[in-house]
Amino acid sequence: MIRHVPHPTLGGRSLLSLMNHPAEAVRHLLDLADSLKTDPEWPKALAGRSVALVFDQPSTRTRVSFEVGITRLGGHPVVLAGRDMQLGRGETIEDTAKVLSRFVDAIVIRTVDHATVAALAGHADVPVINALTHDHHPCQGLADVMTIREHFGEVAGLRAAYVGDGNNCCHSLMVAGALMGMEVVAGCPEGYLPDPPVVERADEIARAHGGSVAVVTDPREAVDGARAVYTDVWVSMGDEGEEAERLRTFSPYRVDEALMAAAAPDAIALHPLPAHDGLEITRAVYHGPRSAVWDEAENRLYVQAALLMNILG
Repeated sequence: MIRHVPHPTLGGRSLLSLMNHPAEAVRHLLDLADSLKTDPEWPKALAGRSVALVFDQPSTRTRVSFEVGITRLGGHPVVLAGRDMQLGRGETIEDTAKVLSRFVDAIVIRTVDHATVAALAGHADVPVINALTHDHHPCQGLADVMTIREHFGEVAGLRAAYVGDGNNCCHSLMVAGALMGMEVVAGCPEGYLPDPPVVERADEIARAHGGSVAVVTDPREAVDGARAVYTDVWVSMGDEGEEAERLRTFSPYRVDEALMAAAAPDAIALHPLPAHDGLEITRAVYHGPRSAVWDEAENRLYVQAALLMNILG
């Protein structure tokens, strides 16, 4: 049986991004996630607790991993699609936050606008977890770093490359990697670079822990010497109107066997899924021997369960 003491900086606290959480707390989460993965006898740490799962956007991995994790911890997941709520009919975020706070012990929300999550957390009386916004995807970042640790052990100084659109997954890999002292390099085309304030803050965090964060525009420069090569979709939800232009711009950034050959010999390929075969990544890579994509997807279950155990523990 896993015996767990919540980290003092996480208890009762919302998680909107990883930028304001200390490295020791993130390492504590990852260590607990490792234990949950190897020990099938989970504690009923959420017994008698209910967690609202609010989905403004379609979801496979996020919904299933949160539902399964909450249930295995003895809690009750309350799944709410956007169409099931009064938000779509004009109820304010403030009112929604206050009402949900009377019913549940935490709120997990997946939506587009990061300001919506921040407003919900500002008005709620219970912790709020960001399950994806346009700006940040912290649960994915935790799963990414957990997966890299599984394959390589200590990750301080390890080089990880992100190739493609400088989006929420890029931001969260930068910050999670920075907290672990990794060297994270994003290779993105002009016009699709990660947000400069996020890069600046992530690099500041990384240098405090012996790592670094950088942005380049050449994908081969980004992956040179990298032991993890990460990409994401080129056309995210909400970007469909730019699809033709994005496909033209990102084609040199495809993660294929040739690009993987430019990385370290033992490099793994990562993708948050769903993947578009032959666009941002080829099937030969994400179904091939260097793929860690399926471990990465599974690890969402463990990092999110560890997060809930700390927040509600």
